[in-house]
Amino acid sequence: MLSALGRAFRTPDLRRKLLFTAGIMAIFRLGSFVPVPGVSYQNVQQCLASAPESNDLLGLVNLFSGGALLQLSVFALGIMPYITASIITQLLTVVIPRFEDLKKEGQQGQAKLTQYTRYLTIALAVLQSSTYIAVARAGQLFPNCAAEIIPDDSVVTIVLMVITMTAGTGLIMWMGELITERGVGNGMSLLIFTSIAATFPGQLWSIGLSRGWGVLAVVVAVGLVIVALVVFVEQSQRRVPVQYAKRMVGRRMYGGTSTYIPIKVNMAGVIPVIFASSLLYLPALVAQFNDQSAGWVQWINANLVTGDTAIYIVVYILLIIFFTYFYVGITFNPDEVSDNIKRVGGFIPGVRAGRPTAEYLDYVLTRITLPGAIYLGFVALIPLVALVLVDATQNFPFGGTSILIVVGVGLETVKQIESQLQQRTYEGFLR
Repeated sequence: MLSALGRAFRTPDLRRKLLFTAGIMAIFRLGSFVPVPGVSYQNVQQCLASAPESNDLLGLVNLFSGGALLQLSVFALGIMPYITASIITQLLTVVIPRFEDLKKEGQQGQAKLTQYTRYLTIALAVLQSSTYIAVARAGQLFPNCAAEIIPDDSVVTIVLMVITMTAGTGLIMWMGELITERGVGNGMSLLIFTSIAATFPGQLWSIGLSRGWGVLAVVVAVGLVIVALVVFVEQSQRRVPVQYAKRMVGRRMYGGTSTYIPIKVNMAGVIPVIFASSLLYLPALVAQFNDQSAGWVQWINANLVTGDTAIYIVVYILLIIFFTYFYVGITFNPDEVSDNIKRVGGFIPGVRAGRPTAEYLDYVLTRITLPGAIYLGFVALIPLVALVLVDATQNFPFGGTSILIVVGVGLETVKQIESQLQQRTYEGFLR
């Protein structure tokens, strides 16, 4: 990877793209520290110093914003509204026939779906910013801090804060698209990568201060092993061979080649972990706004709020397995793949074309998804184990959504850099 980066910086065109990407990522991080108008920056820093992880319900969103949410900065919402809007749009392609038709129209239809995603992102940003400001005004953002975060809670101030946070989300969305068009890699993914990677030094430093530098060295060593295992599984795939029959077109013969369909062990990516975490937050969120003396509220607070209970762990793993199969079933359609293979004159050796091919692909997909779902559950439980062993937070860097996103985005970006290098340094048979 380091050699690829070195060769990339020696290529002028690719060097400009890399520097442009790094500049956008730096601006994104800078905006995470600019406070929203109406917020007392000194009081926020005081509350962060006294209780930096006081609200576990907002931990996932704070992770994706690189810690900007708890600071109520301009980029406090981060990329989370766009992620939610993208997931909703993708799920609606299965439910709404109009969206399904747009998906099949190619580039023009995809541009229309992207436009719908932008509109939905802005709407979600307005909703989420209003919710977070209400939580901050009620004192629930830092329950253990008595400092007043929003001194002036007039209507004008609240509206200005909502507009500023929503505009910050729109700016993040625009910067992500700029990286995709003029930089290297997927812009949105790289901004998420930046947000999560920015929390790594602080997490490791807190572990070193609380448990000692020897424990920190062990954590780093174990983290490197986890990263290696995650890279191994993320690169693992089942290759289903496909043979194309020979056919005559005029005086030329086409076909006769063989290829394969790559079915990854983890086709769902990090989406099942996000879905499961979000769904587990809902009972605790409902219980927070009800009578704390009620029996069902006490049961939820005792079993479904913290990750050190057996019920929480079992429910978490079951939700991850369910959402893994659910998301893979939506994104990979065996019938559609079978029709595409049959249309171009291909077949899987030993399997008849048409319906038997679709059943075979579904058979392979069902069985390879199970180890992928178990793998996601194992990685998602690492922060919960670290929470008990080394007194870390639920945003422990070497596990859960953080390590899956960082490794996945890193691998994809390096692949794109290498592919662009091959295009620019291609050597023929004659030198």
